Amino acid sequence: MRARSLHRRSALGLMGGGLLAGSGLSGLPAWATSSGSAGVPTEDWAALGADVKAEFKWAWDHYVEKAWGRDEINPVSGTSQSFFIEGHDLGLSLVEALDTLWIMELDDEFQAGVDWVKANLNFDIDGYAQVFETNIRLVGGLLSAHLASGDPVLLDKARDLADRLLKAFEASPHGLPYRYVNLRTGAVRDPETNLAEIGTYATEFGLLGQLTGDDRYYAAAKRAMKHALDMRSPLGLMAANIHAETGLFTSRNASIDVYADSFYEYLWDSWEMFGDTEMKTAAQECMAAMVAHQGHRYDGKLWFPMVDYETGAVTNTSQTVLGAYLAGLLGQVGLKTEGDDFLATYTAMQEKYVIIPESTEVTTGVARTTRTGLRPEFADACLNLWLGAPSGQRDERYRALTAIHYRNMKVTSKAEFGYTALKDITTRPMTQGDNCPGYWWSEQMKYYYLMFADCPRVDLDRLQLSTEANVLRGFVK
Repeated sequence: MRARSLHRRSALGLMGGGLLAGSGLSGLPAWATSSGSAGVPTEDWAALGADVKAEFKWAWDHYVEKAWGRDEINPVSGTSQSFFIEGHDLGLSLVEALDTLWIMELDDEFQAGVDWVKANLNFDIDGYAQVFETNIRLVGGLLSAHLASGDPVLLDKARDLADRLLKAFEASPHGLPYRYVNLRTGAVRDPETNLAEIGTYATEFGLLGQLTGDDRYYAAAKRAMKHALDMRSPLGLMAANIHAETGLFTSRNASIDVYADSFYEYLWDSWEMFGDTEMKTAAQECMAAMVAHQGHRYDGKLWFPMVDYETGAVTNTSQTVLGAYLAGLLGQVGLKTEGDDFLATYTAMQEKYVIIPESTEVTTGVARTTRTGLRPEFADACLNLWLGAPSGQRDERYRALTAIHYRNMKVTSKAEFGYTALKDITTRPMTQGDNCPGYWWSEQMKYYYLMFADCPRVDLDRLQLSTEANVLRGFVK
């Protein structure tokens, strides 16, 4: 996702000038601020898909050159860094990239990555790994690569890792996983956790159970989710923070984004992946409660700030870019009007800032933080809303919005050795950081490619993605 500094500087030269009074930006290419509201612009989608593939391949080549087998590349300096356990790289970006490489028909690159995993990836490490992140990134990445290749070694490694993570569930009297587990010893730590970190396992664990014939994995994932669901208030809301040992909420804040987001995704995904009607009902009930008790309008825009889970009183008026996922999920559960309305809020933020701020003060629509980490949630929402209609009837507006998201990323985040997070989205040119998060390889570049390119290896009508965008169903072999 990164590019040469010469290209970055020349592209950002188009962005001279500062923030205009009120909002908007001066000196931007026309596509950077157009939402397509006056009509979807004509686009050569195949050419745009080819451009996404070329950028991904270019960034991959730099990763191979500068950071092969390391967790993350720092694309400005050409260095690398560990993510899970300092000094013990687990090939995070490589594993996250595998199914994207396969979808893009970059078969030599895919096989080289698989060969590295088979020869080098070993989880017998005396160190603590974050259970949630390890599951969605590595277990999910290995499973999707196994589905793409059929290689049984990848499935074996996914199972080995999941078995180590299960220790975090088994240590809790309520089946709520601790935040960290020692991959070698099974020792656990950090019981003060949250909905996202106790409830984002069902798709990966459920698929692993299907592939191995072992139902322990899905049972563990569902038990944790049900524990929290059973503690919903009369409003139908849950607090975002919970304790693995006591099983009780440790805050009063109901959140749709930080500390909670993927919990709600996995309720619906449990239905779509495994036909779990109990989880389908829970997803619909939770979404309805959010709309009724968390949805608020400020200056005409729909936001979902944190509220007290028992009273519904607003407790925090910040909203993160992570929350954009909810627009797509609302559409999936049958609340498409509300989903489109919430997407419009983030579309307005994209128009105003070019890159959606990491956090926004909802009462004013002003950025609270000016850094951002190459976030994919807006594209994720557009993809889910676009896929909500049958092939041939899909709304091109979602593609057009995603095209703006992609091009804005290219013009701001391209660095010498790949694509980087940003330190400040309000400067001109935008001030770059020096890190490509592992999810970039699995998430937004895959979202872009699926929406723009003809993908003969994916059946979009059957597609099932994890919260990390690992393909868990829908490959065409």
